[in-house]
Amino acid sequence: MELIVSTVKGLTENLLQKQRTDYDQVIEKLFSEVSGLEDFPSIPNPQLEECAIQLWNWAVTKNVGTTISKNLKAKVRHVACSLLYCSEPENPPEGVIRKQILSLETLYAQLTSRGDGAADITSSKGDVEKDLIRIISCQAESALVQGNNHDAVVYMQRCKDMLQRLPKDTAYLSIMCYNFGIDTYNLKKFEESAFWLSQSYAIGKMNVKYAPGSEVQAKVLRLLASVYLEWDCQRFQEKALSAVSLANKEFTSASGLYLKIRILVRCGASDDHIRAGLNEMLEAKVSLEVCLSTVKLLMSEDREVLTFDYLKRVCQHFESSPDLGTALVLHIELLLQKGRELLAKQKIEDIITGHYTGKQLTPQALTRLHVMLWDKASKHFEAKNYSEALQWYNYSLSFFKAGQTEPNSAKLQRNRASCFLMLKQLEKAKEAIKEAERCDPDSIFTQFSVYKIAVQENNVEKAVEAVNAMGRLSKSPSASEDGLLVSENAASNLLSLAAQIALENEQQETAMKALGSLCENSKDESQVLTALRNVDMEVLLPYLKMALQKVSHQSRLTAEKRTEEANWFRKIAWNSALQCESCPDRMRDFFVLSYQLSQLCPPDRTLLMGQKTCLLMAAAASLELCRKSPHSGQTENLTQALEHIQICWEVWKTLKASGSFPKDPTDTLLLLYEFEARAKLNDPKVETVLESVLELEHVETKVVETIAALAMEPPAHYPLLCKKALRVALSLHRKQPQPVSVSPLRKCVHSLIKLSLPSGVSEVEARVLEEVWDYYEEALSVIAAPDDFPEMETLWLLTRAWNTGVLLYSLAQYPEAERWCGLAMSFIRHLGSLQESYETKMSGLYTEILDRLDRAKKNLIMEE
Repeated sequence: MELIVSTVKGLTENLLQKQRTDYDQVIEKLFSEVSGLEDFPSIPNPQLEECAIQLWNWAVTKNVGTTISKNLKAKVRHVACSLLYCSEPENPPEGVIRKQILSLETLYAQLTSRGDGAADITSSKGDVEKDLIRIISCQAESALVQGNNHDAVVYMQRCKDMLQRLPKDTAYLSIMCYNFGIDTYNLKKFEESAFWLSQSYAIGKMNVKYAPGSEVQAKVLRLLASVYLEWDCQRFQEKALSAVSLANKEFTSASGLYLKIRILVRCGASDDHIRAGLNEMLEAKVSLEVCLSTVKLLMSEDREVLTFDYLKRVCQHFESSPDLGTALVLHIELLLQKGRELLAKQKIEDIITGHYTGKQLTPQALTRLHVMLWDKASKHFEAKNYSEALQWYNYSLSFFKAGQTEPNSAKLQRNRASCFLMLKQLEKAKEAIKEAERCDPDSIFTQFSVYKIAVQENNVEKAVEAVNAMGRLSKSPSASEDGLLVSENAASNLLSLAAQIALENEQQETAMKALGSLCENSKDESQVLTALRNVDMEVLLPYLKMALQKVSHQSRLTAEKRTEEANWFRKIAWNSALQCESCPDRMRDFFVLSYQLSQLCPPDRTLLMGQKTCLLMAAAASLELCRKSPHSGQTENLTQALEHIQICWEVWKTLKASGSFPKDPTDTLLLLYEFEARAKLNDPKVETVLESVLELEHVETKVVETIAALAMEPPAHYPLLCKKALRVALSLHRKQPQPVSVSPLRKCVHSLIKLSLPSGVSEVEARVLEEVWDYYEEALSVIAAPDDFPEMETLWLLTRAWNTGVLLYSLAQYPEAERWCGLAMSFIRHLGSLQESYETKMSGLYTEILDRLDRAKKNLIMEE
């Protein structure tokens, strides 16, 4: 037990020391030590009792102006209560009860009920009230925390009643009410906050001798004024002004004077009333910083005239202050905000004059001014007011010493150079960039400016030199003028922009160099593609062909370097081809170049796949050219397509030998392209290609139908091959279990009938008639689906069959004529809206034909 007492006493003494920073550690140790007292019996100990009283008083006085958390304060109070409780016997006498918190009310009631010894009772009551006021104030605090403001008010009123006998607790209660006011203010409970702050001030006035002091009272009143301001400015205008005025009488402070101006402005007071408050502020000799905050407040509330008038007086008042520049810069900033540029320029020129006559701005104020000047210049530049932009940049330049070397100076010179370029003042631009190079030669932005001037001068050598420097600098990011690293993306953007500038100035060689550097250094493929879209493909194509020749025949290149270069140009050719969808000839040339460049690289599966795609696309582009211009360079384009196809077959065979490609359509595509090319070249091998198509493991109906169409697409004309393909297609259609639509089958039958029974013939072979009859039967088998069998198609079949019957009748082939006319009549019932009219018309004709057939047959018999 003695050890615990000694430990607690030492920790208490440590906690009571002033200027401590480790309160939390001491409190936690005390809390831990006291927790062990529960295991010991209650033994009276004056030392523990003394520690308890000291700790309780410390916790209460630390309720204002410290960084100790509420949790730690609660732990200190808990320690105090525990120590007091453990130091007392189970049945304490009256003297001990006085000090027990939970028994104070009982003791107070006992003393009050006694009738004898009035003086002694009064003295005892006073002793008890000293402790009771602490307990009741804590009850008030507890009630408020729980949201029960009414109970808190009742408890505090009891405390106030005791103050007449306990004047020394005036400051304690006043500060507690102030804390209540802060807590309720933070919860936006303005009415409750105003009450507690008023109570705090009123309690402080009850006994000036023991009050918190005028500075604290002023603090209470300022917060009360702020509460009225935020609660309802218009409604409580007078109360807010009264509170802040009273605060300033209690203790004049910058915050109180500023608050008064804030209230006046928010309440819409006249300029005269506000001006009086501003005079009061200047007379009180507040700091320049407070005055400038007031200026900003006035401007934010649109009191422009008052703002500039007061700012002028502030500048005069602080004329000898080393911080006057801050006010001058703010004046310029506000003038610019209000669009008063001419006056702002005059102020700037005055500052420049002062800069060279011993009235320099502080570094902070000068930096702020530079920011404003550059911002104004930038806005004028964006608006294409280049002369104005240059003037604002020149203002900034005026503050730099001659020969001064720093990144900001370089950036300023680059900005000036941009203005000169836009104003077509090339020599001045060169002077500015020369200065920028002197200040920061290793900046990619400086080299970009050098490049722009070189392009303007049509100096290809200088431009290429600058591009090379930009490419080199983009690989090793360096600090920019803002102290940040230049990102790879920013460097790539500059290279892309460099290419665009050269193209706009029709300097193709320089543009190609910039593009080359971009492609070499940029990891963003989309950016490279975007840059290539801006390039005239007619310019890029010879550039890539030249690159192919150089890479192919450069003997000094190592194998690794040749592969690297070839791969880089190959990607350029590939991406360029993708940009030429509307121009098949360029697309073909770029794909061929990409293939040729890939041949300089070690072959692997991925590379071979790329070669195959290039050759397929090149062949497709050549065939597309034939379709678009059937009479221009037809043979040459078709021959080129065949060459690409033959090479692609070889590449494809090599690929298939390296593994399986179960769903790859390359075989089919190559056969289709080869069939089209040979058919249009009238190549006898075209039939062999068709056989190869039919020998594929899985032949799709669509492929065979495409072959049929290609066989008859001019200049190709292979009706027999077309019919062969169509018959295969018809067979494939029949094999389908239940086709979703009969439309493909119907079209196939239509084409076969059209090919077999061409219009305008004078005779038809019996074999052909039988073949066509089978097609008609196929049509009749699917005509039952009217949605997929248009009425006009039915009419076309009817007409062809009828005309065939008429032709046979003219050739005296009467039985066959009757048969075909009858076939035509069988289609009438499948007509829709036309059925009635055609039935009437054709029935009569059919009867007439039958009659003629009968007469013709009789005549034939008679002649025999």
